[in-house]
Amino acid sequence: MLVMNVQEIMKVLPHRYPFLLVDRLEEMEEGKKVAGYKNVTINEPFFQGHFPDHPIMPGVLIIEAMAQVGGAYVSVVDKIGDDKVTYFVGVEKARFRKPVLPGDTLRIELELVSCRRGIYLFSGKAYVETTLVAEAELKATFADK
Repeated sequence: MLVMNVQEIMKVLPHRYPFLLVDRLEEMEEGKKVAGYKNVTINEPFFQGHFPDHPIMPGVLIIEAMAQVGGAYVSVVDKIGDDKVTYFVGVEKARFRKPVLPGDTLRIELELVSCRRGIYLFSGKAYVETTLVAEAELKATFADK
């Protein structure tokens, strides 16, 4: 079930190409979880300089894609409006399991662990098909623009 397409995501996140790393959200359960997708293509600008003879998606960008899925979730669930912006404020326990290659579709699953004083804690996992490629705990909040 499609929850948000890229045009709708751009309404709630300030990111634009080449830094928008989420193509769609397909699952969102308020207070529980969200799932998003990133189609990884050889045309991504980071492939020109990141192991150009053996292109792999940088791990830090996988984490950023996870954070953007969480940011979109926070923006929609809390209905933060146009006067606020969601910030990625922390990452812990990041692990990279397998490389992400051009042609892969990254499925990002975030589970909401807690929300206290406007700080959201997510447990995130990224998959290519059924293979776990990365995982991390992420924190997000929002502030005035």
